[in-house]
Amino acid sequence: MLRFAITLFAVIMSSTCQKYGCLEGDTHKLKPSPEPNMHECTLYSKSSCCYADFTEQLAHSPVIKVNNSYWNRCGQLSKSCEDFTKKIECFYRCSPHAARWIHPNYTAAIQSVPLCQSFCDEWYEACKGDSTCVRNWLMDWEWDESGENRCKNKCIPYSEMYANGTDMCQNMWGESFKVSETSCLCLQMNKKDMMAIKYLLSESSEESSSSSSSSSSEEHACQKKLLKFEKLKGEEGEQTR
Repeated sequence: MLRFAITLFAVIMSSTCQKYGCLEGDTHKLKPSPEPNMHECTLYSKSSCCYADFTEQLAHSPVIKVNNSYWNRCGQLSKSCEDFTKKIECFYRCSPHAARWIHPNYTAAIQSVPLCQSFCDEWYEACKGDSTCVRNWLMDWEWDESGENRCKNKCIPYSEMYANGTDMCQNMWGESFKVSETSCLCLQMNKKDMMAIKYLLSESSEESSSSSSSSSSEEHACQKKLLKFEKLKGEEGEQTR
């Protein structure tokens, strides 16, 4: 049953990709395709907007830089903080769903991707002891002649730069993410996203986004599906012991 759920995820991903394709960033494909040899970001290996060789940059900890953007300008990230940062990077670079939230004025960017509150809170907890010199990782760096990012201000702890998980999620990547008002119709950057994406991308959800009763119904249906998925996953785990 778990294999069926994973297959359903692949089908959803495939149909969505045909509609939205990939973002137009410097590492993105024109359209998603399988990448069975990915070193990281394997959540998207069945249908990926990035090439497997791109993920080599994320495969070894600590991650020093991705393309020309250094992650260690204020010291190496802790392993827990790095893991969350990888999830965000993988979504932007590799997810076939990212283009669903394409920025209206910049086709290489995303806007208002709904993240779960729990994900943002866990991300903040993982990083609050680490340090950064920029509030907005997309806009606040100083870029030198070689195209590499440099600090303009002193390094301070994440806990001083951001008030909480909501503040971090909605500012660290500019307008890219927002914290969802629901607990299910949002992304956590893991396999549970398949259920949320099913509803977020459904035509009925788009058409009734202004209706609170419809939104509540979608949330309830999503919660039921998520609970069923977690039960099946648990049963699968028991069978493999």
